[in-house]
Amino acid sequence: MPSQALQTQTDSDASRHAIVASQGQLGLHNIPPPDDDRYQIGDEEAAFYKAQTGIHDDRELKEHIIRVQRKAYKVAPYTCVLVFAFLQFSVHKHPAYDKLVRIGNERKDAILLDIGGFFGQEARKAAADAAYKPENIVVQDLFDGFFPLGHELFRTTPSTFPAHFVAGDAFDAKVLDIFPPAELGQAPPRHAMTNLESLNPLRGQFSVIYAAKFFHLFNEEKQLHLARALAGLLSPEHGSMILGSHAGGKEKGLLTTERAGTRVSLFCHCPESWVAMWESDVFKTGQVKAEAWLKDMEYNGEMYCFLEWSVVRL
Repeated sequence: MPSQALQTQTDSDASRHAIVASQGQLGLHNIPPPDDDRYQIGDEEAAFYKAQTGIHDDRELKEHIIRVQRKAYKVAPYTCVLVFAFLQFSVHKHPAYDKLVRIGNERKDAILLDIGGFFGQEARKAAADAAYKPENIVVQDLFDGFFPLGHELFRTTPSTFPAHFVAGDAFDAKVLDIFPPAELGQAPPRHAMTNLESLNPLRGQFSVIYAAKFFHLFNEEKQLHLARALAGLLSPEHGSMILGSHAGGKEKGLLTTERAGTRVSLFCHCPESWVAMWESDVFKTGQVKAEAWLKDMEYNGEMYCFLEWSVVRL
């Protein structure tokens, strides 16, 4: 669901909110306090978290997750933190997930990027289902506090799960600049993935880029900017893929709605405009095949219209 940040009321939190607001289309007002009653976890997700954490008692697992959720809400008060949406995986339900798994299993040293990745929970799911090595996984998010909390949530350490984290604003050219999509045989040499402070050294290197609940934070112009920046990171090898999901609509335009007691405004593409953007405005005609599907989703009693999509190098 829309991962909008909620407006804060202290000076320090207001400063943090200003950073988020500079990237998104917020217009948010009240911050609901954390509420344990919002906690819900499906059987499939519970089984995954139990396997990953080693916590098999339901009550103990709930208490553990809530402790981490409270800390994350202090880092940035996202709605998805408030309603425990991070417990509901989406990557394995994506129509193109079988392609993601196949790339991880068949392509030697495939590199996976989870942008706007929060705790890195979706990347961990992909790593569990396919042969993506943790050291070949990169998670990017605005706040550097989330990734350490991901280790706390999953009870890992940088040694036991050596994925990489890049913190910063995805619209800061020092973090993620726009480069022309790489041509086959012209991708830059593979860059060492140690001590990453930017995604730029990895342009043309990623086999898979996953972007969930991310694009809808931005207006139409910034969504196009972000798409072009991600295109420059993608490997030119046949089958390399960008995929994700976010709020969408039957018609392209601004959607104003209320989520978790907070009024939000989101710019939403429809499937046709989303496909056209990638195939005509981001990549050259014939470089990629883009697909997009609308899906109705229910969470915490609220319905959401989501756009699921993939962009595959030809």
